[in-house]
Amino acid sequence: MVSTAYTREDILQLLSRIADPEIPVVTIREIGMLQDVHMTETGCEVIITPTYTGCPAMGIIEADIKSLLDEHDINATVKMVYHPAWTTDNISEAAKEKMKKYGIAPPVHSGCDVANAEAQIACPQCGGKDTEQISRFGSTACKALYKCNECKEPFEYFKCH
Repeated sequence: MVSTAYTREDILQLLSRIADPEIPVVTIREIGMLQDVHMTETGCEVIITPTYTGCPAMGIIEADIKSLLDEHDINATVKMVYHPAWTTDNISEAAKEKMKKYGIAPPVHSGCDVANAEAQIACPQCGGKDTEQISRFGSTACKALYKCNECKEPFEYFKCH
């Protein structure tokens, strides 16, 4: 069954509920992975872009999209695109604040000079700027592990790219 009661905007709003499985306080729309929805004769095509090449969460996100839309009787296909490439500029300011409150230092900006940008990483716990990288990779490839020399807490930094 194909529902014709939904518009593109309705579907985008529904998809705005889907959380990033690796950072559950932000949605795929807030982080900028949800690119577009194209209406088709049989339902819709959802366009998404991974935050990182080889992101292991993409299969879960695709399944979440199909499951949610299926609950609303919307036939959907999911298309993953790599161009234009996702950058941390796609992350909304609201999502950056949510990441910070969750304990992840949000990216400073994209296309950054890594050495200079990472010298500016503020601790999401205390706001201190005396931080250092412990490991280039955190729990996922898109994050690095840092520690704050002021409050002594470890934290992850969402790397800019």
